[in-house]
Parts: sequence; structure tokens; C-alpha cells
Amino acid sequence: MSAEDAALLARSQDLLEKVYQHGRHEVATALRTADGNIHTGVHVEGSCRRSSICAEGVAMGTVLANGSAMDVVSVVSVQIKPADRFRIIAPCGVCRELISDYAPDATVWLTAGEELAAYKALDLLPEKSRRVW
Repeated sequence: MSAEDAALLARSQDLLEKVYQHGRHEVATALRTADGNIHTGVHVEGSCRRSSICAEGVAMGTVLANGSAMDVVSVVSVQIKPADRFRIIAPCGVCRELISDYAPDATVWLTAGEELAAYKALDLLPEKSRRVW
């Protein structure tokens, strides 16, 4: 993991440490855009599961809200697992779709066994149908 991506990991961990609430705010994401800016988001759980919003989507929304171009180059999401340890997690299927729609070439970090692995966003969805915007 590059120093730039390690900074994303640190930002997402710091954010989750501040806002973590079991069952409500359990995932934080930090992403970097091509201009070098870091944007963050937190998972927001709703009482009706469908109303919940993933941290990756919140982070991507902050890119636009902060006036940056949606040119995401790297994404790191963390969750606190048993024994109060941070763990890099893979985006859910919906977030894989969202990230690959807007940033198909972005690096997405996840944990594969005990190792960290970097994937191109589009590679997380083989045979994805590409939508023309």
C-alpha cells in the first residue's frame, strides 16, 4: 500500500473511531481524487434497512459537494470487527456498482484472507454492463 493510500486508511480509521456506534455507524470510507483531495463518508443505518446508506456512497457524494471532479483514484473502507480491531472491507455489491460507474479505474482496497489486496473497481464486477451517461 502506497503512502497516499495508507493516509486514506488512517483517515477512515480516525473517522470511524470518532463516530462509531454499534448497529448505526459501523463503516467509514476515505477516498482520494486525482487532485489529491481526500473525501470521507460514514455508513448511516436506518431503522428500515432500505433507508441505510453505505459509507462509500456518502464519500462519493462529498466529492461533488466539496466541488471536486468525480475523478476517484483510490478507495479504502474500514469496519471495526470483533476484538475492537479495524479491518479493511470490500464494498458491498451496490457500492461496487456505484464506484465502477463513476470511477471504473479506481483502486479499491480490500482484505483477502489476512493480506491486503488492491483491485481496479471494474474488476470487482466481471461482465458489468456499462451504462452510457
